[in-house]
Amino acid sequence: MYAAKVIGTVVCTAKDEKLNGRKLQVVQPVNLLTLQYEGKPAVAIDSVGAGLNEIVLVVGGSSARQTAVTANTPVDATIMAIVDLIDVEGKKVFDKGM
Repeated sequence: MYAAKVIGTVVCTAKDEKLNGRKLQVVQPVNLLTLQYEGKPAVAIDSVGAGLNEIVLVVGGSSARQTAVTANTPVDATIMAIVDLIDVEGKKVFDKGM
């Protein structure tokens, strides 16, 4: 599982039928301490209704197919949570409410 920022969307007119009605988002992994981008962006199916610029938790591999939305679906990355707060060693790194 990793933290990422939603930086875009992907629209596909032709896709596997199991993806019909599912929102695909472009996610950019971020460093948990600085929220700076790191690594390469990826496409993830959105199981929680995340919006542009939100910080989210993404799960990959076979775990990406463990949510109610993604069971038996051909996905390798799933947005499975929208982050409200990140606190590391008593220091608030991110607060959605601020």
